[in-house]
Amino acid sequence: MATTTGKADERLSAASPVVRLLRRPEVGAIAGTIVVWLFFALTAGERGFLSLRGTANYLEVAAQYGILALAVCLLMIGGQFDLSVGSVIGAAGMITALLSVHYGWNIWAALVVSLAVSLLIGAVNGLLVVRTKLPSFIITLASLFIVRGATIGITRLVTGRTQVGGLGDVAGYETAFGLFASNIPVAEAQFSLAIVWWLALAGVATYVLLYTRPGNWIFGIGGDEKAALNVGVPVDRMKIVLFMTTAGAAWLVATIQILDSRSADVLRGEQREFFAIIAAVIGGTLLTGGYGSVIGAVFGALILGMVQQGIVFTGVDSDWFLVFLGAMLIIAVLVNNYIRRRASEAK
Repeated sequence: MATTTGKADERLSAASPVVRLLRRPEVGAIAGTIVVWLFFALTAGERGFLSLRGTANYLEVAAQYGILALAVCLLMIGGQFDLSVGSVIGAAGMITALLSVHYGWNIWAALVVSLAVSLLIGAVNGLLVVRTKLPSFIITLASLFIVRGATIGITRLVTGRTQVGGLGDVAGYETAFGLFASNIPVAEAQFSLAIVWWLALAGVATYVLLYTRPGNWIFGIGGDEKAALNVGVPVDRMKIVLFMTTAGAAWLVATIQILDSRSADVLRGEQREFFAIIAAVIGGTLLTGGYGSVIGAVFGALILGMVQQGIVFTGVDSDWFLVFLGAMLIIAVLVNNYIRRRASEAK
């Protein structure tokens, strides 16, 4: 906007960068990451938090939260929720373990089958949401119980137990471990390859969301579904793809976990759906859809990883991590609402 003299209003020019910054979804998460890191650097720096090993520990935890949070973030921007991803983690890991350990399959064949089943679960979730018009919260809550119950029931029927070990001895394990769960030595520390997967997928997801037509569709669907339909966006197809994406991310997390531990557990992945949602919300993604940031989800997951490991370094009981999760969720929503309100009021 210009004044009557033809010059830009200096007050508006000075305020513009600040307003643009405030409108970025990830601002709160980046600030929160700095605060959390400084807190543990001061309180637990001498106990190992600042060491390379300490850094490797919290980055590995953040990577597993983060891989899931990336896909959940995209889905939430599209206006949907997926509460079944934690159950899919348990199911995918157990399918791989049963086929390779109990039935003698090469682990690569077992991984292909578990991926196919995971994607099928995501597709069914999306199809049910599209066809029934029921809230995705309800559909995926039902899926959570169905998938978890089926995983427990089938595993007990086949093995009599809820855990399966011995993955390290099956055919193809070494190559699968090398691709998904090996460690990269850096000085005296070992950094998990999961961190590389996390950051690489974050780059891909950011590019898709910000620079491609499907990314625009995701924002459009979450912001105003009817308007998106009116301009030709394939809303139903995109919803199904997004649910398949969260299921695929759950499969990847499950694969990393079972290869790293050489075992599978039917309860593995429990509550991970909530951690992923919290990471996305901390990162600036709105629960109402249409607004969010993959970069913000990355920092949200990093905060969770730093806190979970930072608590250990400080010597505080790790049970307090759940208290932090609840508090951070409330604070993140309040901060995000405040920042958006200030940005919208700025002229």
